Amino acid sequence: MKIGLQIPRFTWPGGDATIAPTLAEIGRAADAAGFASIWLMDHFFPLEPMLGRAEEPMLESYSALSYLAAVTARPRLGALVSGVIYRAPAFLIKSVTNLDVLSGGRAYFGVGAAWYDREAAGLGFAFPSVKERFEWLEETLQLAHHMFAGNRQPFASPHYQLAETILSPMPLSHPHPPILIGGMGEKKTLRLVARYADACNLFASAGECVLRDKLDVLKRHCDEAGRPYEDIEKTALGTVHLAPGQMTAGEVVALCRSLAGLGIQHAIFNMPNVHEIAPLEIFAREIIPAVAEF
Repeated sequence: MKIGLQIPRFTWPGGDATIAPTLAEIGRAADAAGFASIWLMDHFFPLEPMLGRAEEPMLESYSALSYLAAVTARPRLGALVSGVIYRAPAFLIKSVTNLDVLSGGRAYFGVGAAWYDREAAGLGFAFPSVKERFEWLEETLQLAHHMFAGNRQPFASPHYQLAETILSPMPLSHPHPPILIGGMGEKKTLRLVARYADACNLFASAGECVLRDKLDVLKRHCDEAGRPYEDIEKTALGTVHLAPGQMTAGEVVALCRSLAGLGIQHAIFNMPNVHEIAPLEIFAREIIPAVAEF
């Protein structure tokens, strides 16, 4: 099993002036600890109330990921996940490609239909119906495969018309940055994973029964699409708090063992105290070596 780190908050001691050096310190420590991936949320407001107040700091994901690319050498980097409402699809694909080139071929392309209506209304992003957002998502996935293949012919879909799909430079990842779709919807999201993606992202907090059912649904969609289920990297996102009176390293290892038993290959965790760096050091010593055997 691989371990990834999600950084969903930037409200750290010292205020805005310390965001850049603290993010760099976290990135370097995660790299040294052996984390396989580092992820940022693709949001412009913190998720209130779970992750703070809407007016607290939130970095734009792709510029911040490019910053992390410059201070790390090994982890893959991605947005968990990019909402299709925030950028025109070719611009999103270009942003992912830019990250892949600047990181030496370490980008993931995390993408989803978007859901945060408050943020969209607050900042003026289009926020059509769920049905239309999923249409945007599928057409964006189709365009990504078109452009990642080096196809410069016009692309036309119900929502998008592109005259010249030039992508230069091309991604360094072969055959392209792994496409990860976030979400657990059985009729749309997991069907799109089977048809277009290289990885899925589920919520670890959903529990074993739910996760098992979702993976069974994904397998059925893969069978229907003629796609080997084994081709899909199964990832799960959760929260751990390594601190006195909270969680222990042994409890995190046990959680990872449980997830691995379900077929999860890549566990991604956020940590409320990650800026203290000590939790990353505990992962390096006690957790990442143990779960590598799963």
